[in-house]
Amino acid sequence: MALELLPKSMLKAIDLLPDAKTPVTLFTRHSIREIVNGQGLAGYDLQLTSQGRDLAQAWGAYLINHTDRIIQHCISSPIQRCVDTAALMIQGADYISLENNTHHIEIVEKGLLVEPGSFVLDIKQAAPYFRQQGALGFINSFINNALPGMKHPIHGVVDVLELIYDTHPKNVNGLSLAVSHDTILAAIIAVISGRNQIDRKDWPEMMEGLFVWFEGESFIESHLKWIWRGQVNELSIREFQKLEK
Repeated sequence: MALELLPKSMLKAIDLLPDAKTPVTLFTRHSIREIVNGQGLAGYDLQLTSQGRDLAQAWGAYLINHTDRIIQHCISSPIQRCVDTAALMIQGADYISLENNTHHIEIVEKGLLVEPGSFVLDIKQAAPYFRQQGALGFINSFINNALPGMKHPIHGVVDVLELIYDTHPKNVNGLSLAVSHDTILAAIIAVISGRNQIDRKDWPEMMEGLFVWFEGESFIESHLKWIWRGQVNELSIREFQKLEK
């Protein structure tokens, strides 16, 4: 069964979701891709495996079947494995409930969900550090604001959160998808959690993500709530922005 490959934290998160009347966004890493050789630096050309395609479709179906929600919007990194993940999740949702008309949903590609774009301002300055430190070391340096050519970590995270807020479903029973990459998710989770160091065990698995929603009338005045690995967390966007130095 394809869902056996889904990170267990995701099924547990379903039980922690707010009432179905509260719209949520699933901000997720793409599904299972081809394995990269060498230092683990994944190129843009790596595609989903057959298992990854089955998993994305099964997960999309499960979400609709077990949350009483309807996919209303979708944004994605422009990289093909992310776009494919989004399309397959929407396709899986269609199999469960054709009357939801999820098949007509446009997958809107967003540069803020890939690098350079999310956090990198100058790829020529930042790239050597990525090659030297690897993905984990690079993200730890980034969240400590210790890299040239990068946004301040809070600035970068707020940019992505505001994108998610702007594309968050407005209607009750709404579910949005935002499909991105491990480095971006790892950095955002660390920064909003107030951490300055993460380990390999903290790294998002393929098809692992966080459910997010906002409470408030505007982005700056809102409270972000998110579910990550079995815990519900909250922060004030205004107070969070004040931490940028």
